[in-house]
Amino acid sequence: MSGWTIGIIGGSGLYDVDGIEGGDWVEVHSPWGQPSDECFVGHVGHVKAVFLPRHGRGHRISPSDLNPRANIDVLKRLGVTDVLAVSSVGSLVEDRPPGSFTIADQFIDRTKGRPSSFFGEGMVAHVSMADPVCPRLSALAAASARAAGAEVSDAGTYLAMEGPQFSTRAESHLYRSWGCHIIGMTGMPEAKLCREAELPYALVGMVTDYDCWREGEEAVDVAQVIAQLGANAEKARAMVMHLLRNLPEERSASPIDTCLDTALITAPGVRDPELLRKLDAVAGRALGPV
Repeated sequence: MSGWTIGIIGGSGLYDVDGIEGGDWVEVHSPWGQPSDECFVGHVGHVKAVFLPRHGRGHRISPSDLNPRANIDVLKRLGVTDVLAVSSVGSLVEDRPPGSFTIADQFIDRTKGRPSSFFGEGMVAHVSMADPVCPRLSALAAASARAAGAEVSDAGTYLAMEGPQFSTRAESHLYRSWGCHIIGMTGMPEAKLCREAELPYALVGMVTDYDCWREGEEAVDVAQVIAQLGANAEKARAMVMHLLRNLPEERSASPIDTCLDTALITAPGVRDPELLRKLDAVAGRALGPV
């Protein structure tokens, strides 16, 4: 049993969280490169909170130019135990309108060219992604979103596209035929990397638009998205604060905390020392001292 340190990754429109007390922006260096920004580190009651704006303050970084390995690495270095990701998404179904929130429980990864693992040649690992989110944290996020006044869907499949362009109509219809509920550009490989870092992860998708599948409507554009961002962000801030204030004082262990115990495959004698040094934060518990 131990306490909570919640990492909050803020997506489009969520660049700060009012109410985190005694905090300051902290620069953390990562062997995986430059993270999106400094992290705001403070507390809410007995819970330590670490906030990272995914696109940087002022939304400087495109989805395809993010460095999610560095982002997850710095959260791990700051002692984060669980990650709540907040993302702006499009809706692929009628009953999830703009302004509603979806708690993703599955992903389809259509990104390309993004490094999607901390592991590789010299240290191979295969984590399970069958159930890519933490059900405990997802349930807490859903309850907190409802308390903040949001219309919430407790589950949904998130289609992660490359971007930065929005979908074609043909793509949007294809993703609907696959059974996807929401579409975004940042949920992958973020969720995969959190699993490799043994961080329980939940993603709240804040719907800004209906993508471009609806007949007789204009295609989504940035002006439409921005118009919805403000209202969504206010609910998101209230959701985050409700979650932080209502977590139990003690954090019970999660199976995800030790998922690397059954994922490492490279024999100790042939592991790459340089890669092991880069893995000191995300996999140090399982790998031990270099």
